[in-house]
Order: sequence, then structure tokens, then C-alpha cells
Amino acid sequence: MSRLDALRVPLPVVLAGARGHGRWHLANLRRLEAAGRVRLAGVCELAPLDAGELEGFAGVVQGADLDGLLAATGARIAIVCTPIASHAELALVAARRGVHLLLEKPPAPSYAEFRRLADGVAAAGVACQIGFQSLGSHAVPAIRELVADGAIGELLGVGGAGAWVRDEAYFRRVPWAGRRRLDGRDVVDGALTNPLAHAVATALALAGAPRAEDVERIETELLHAHAIEADDTSAVRIRTAGGPRVTVAATLCAERPAEPYVMVHGSRGRVTFWYKQDRVLLQRAGHGPEERVHGRTDLLENLVAHLTEGAPLLVPPAETGAFMRVVEAVRCAPDPAEVPEEFRRSVRGEGGGPRWTVPGIDALVDRSAETLSLYGELGAPWAARARAVVR
Repeated sequence: MSRLDALRVPLPVVLAGARGHGRWHLANLRRLEAAGRVRLAGVCELAPLDAGELEGFAGVVQGADLDGLLAATGARIAIVCTPIASHAELALVAARRGVHLLLEKPPAPSYAEFRRLADGVAAAGVACQIGFQSLGSHAVPAIRELVADGAIGELLGVGGAGAWVRDEAYFRRVPWAGRRRLDGRDVVDGALTNPLAHAVATALALAGAPRAEDVERIETELLHAHAIEADDTSAVRIRTAGGPRVTVAATLCAERPAEPYVMVHGSRGRVTFWYKQDRVLLQRAGHGPEERVHGRTDLLENLVAHLTEGAPLLVPPAETGAFMRVVEAVRCAPDPAEVPEEFRRSVRGEGGGPRWTVPGIDALVDRSAETLSLYGELGAPWAARARAVVR
């Protein structure tokens, strides 16, 4: 029988990486366990979780060896929410045991590692869902339908914007934070590739260019204001194969935090999608603005439905190939340039510690999404020497 033959719920799950963002997965597992869809069978962590962290769960096996834990628990699904450099290796450990996967983004720190992951998963015959939660939003197919129906005319391009605030403590929370490489291994923990990766993946999906072969050319502008190795203020422009341009501007040095969004430009209007809120605004010639909030399908829930009912998988690896081409462009670009001191300012963060901001960056991020331009093209003097092109 195929490993994708229908399984029975509740499906036993092992969570690898239960702290940091893993706490979100624990909360989601509580919800789905109460609904009878899954059962948390094991947690893979270097330091075991205490009773408070496992409140609401029973019979959870803990250990630091994922392979042994999968064997001991009989898990059918593994959630991998570990440091970026370990994603592909741990996913392949699970795949070789015939265990299906929910793999956090970015799936790998390089395109070669991504191909090794995708090929290994395919050879093992297991399902793999990549954790771009925004692609579970019902707004994504709704916007695609609006574009296909000509609601905004000819599709001209897609712009993404993310203006977030992160203090220096954010980059000190774990050894790999803000790093391009660590101990000889790629990490590529930049604004575009990790915290605001959803803006990139969502923009590519709405442009109809989610796969690796959809990308023809990539331009990057990578900079940092904080004392880190990776980028905290960056922009990327992707020329798609026979399709629209995709531009995403991202910063962790905003003056004020804002909801990230993707803007779909047409010849007779535009659609703005605030992807964390599932909120869509349609603006078009001859009509008043139309706003709607859509529902969302949880990606673990979709993976369970795929395994038990044959539902289509929402975010298989192939649908993130274009995003991984962007990761590779960032990885291969020259190291990010430092924003000169005269163009950055140290302020007190929400937690009381210091953080860096780039005055005017909030408006530049919005203008990039509106005009599909990079920072340098918008007149930012600090971006002049940061541009790189990957063909």
C-alpha cells in the first residue's frame, strides 16, 4: 500500500523544536487534539519541556534524538520547527522513516539543500507541507479568481511590503539569529528569507509564479542597521517567466510596526492583501472600494485532511521553489552593506532595550509596493551600493 493511503485520526505527531516559534505549534496541537484530529506523541528538544509547557497533553515522550523518537512513538507526522540550518536534515530523517512532514519556512538555507530535501521526500513517498501559513488563506484563491476574471484589468505586477520592529535582543535570542553562516553552514536569516518570508512567498503565489522555473532574474538590495551579519532592511525584485514583476521591500528597522501586505497591480485597479489578517481590499475604476475578510485553512489541519481524506496539499515543496530561488539569490549576493550612521538612529525598543531604526523607511517600504521599485530607485542614498543581480 502507498504511504499516502488514507490514515485514521487522531494521527500521532512529534514536534521537533517546541520553544520559540514552536510554542505556536504547541497551541495549535492542543486545538487539533481537542478536535480529535491529532495526538501529540512526542517532543524533540535538547532540554525537556516541563509540566507547565505540556499542560493539556498526556503521555508525551521526550528526547533529543528525532529518529529514535519517531520510532518509539510510531508518529505519522513530524513538525520540524528547528534552526534553519537543520531543516533539511531533520526532514529527511523523518522521510526515511515514512513520516509525513510539516516543515517550517524557510525549508532550507540554500537551493541545493532544498533540492536534496524535495528529492528525498519524493523518493520516500511522504507528504511534505511547507509552513507558509499565509498560503492557507482563502484570500489567495479569491484574489487569483479576481485577477483571472479581469476585475483589475491586465496584471502588471505584484508588490510586497513588510515594516516590522525588532530590537537588538531579537538578534541575540539564539546563536543563528541574524547570521548568514554559522560554523561553516549556511543560515541566511535575513528579513526577506525568514521573518518576512511570507511577503515574498505570497507575492510570488499571487503573481502566478510559485515554482523555481517561474523565475528568470532576481535583483537584491541587502543592508543592515543592527550589528548583524545578515540583512534587516532589504528589497528584492523578481522577473518572472512571461509574467509580471514581483517586488518585495522588507525592514526590521521600521519607525512604527505595520501589518505586512501584498499589492496586486492591474491596468484598471489593484488588490491589497494584508496576509496576517486575511483582509482584502479591491479598488478598481468605476467602483467604490470593496473590503472583505476571508477564512483560513490551517496547514497542519490540511496535512491531516490530505492523509486521511485525500484533500489537496496546499503548500508542497514545488510550490515554494521560486521562494527558494530568492533565498539562493540572497545567499549568493555580496554580504549586506551597513546603513551609514547618518541614516540610522538608535531608539529604545518596546522591551526597554536598544534598537535601530532607519528614518523614512516606513514610507519607502510602502512606495516600493506601490511602484514596484527598489530602495535605490526611490532615492534612498544608503542603498546606492547595495544592489546585486542574479540571473
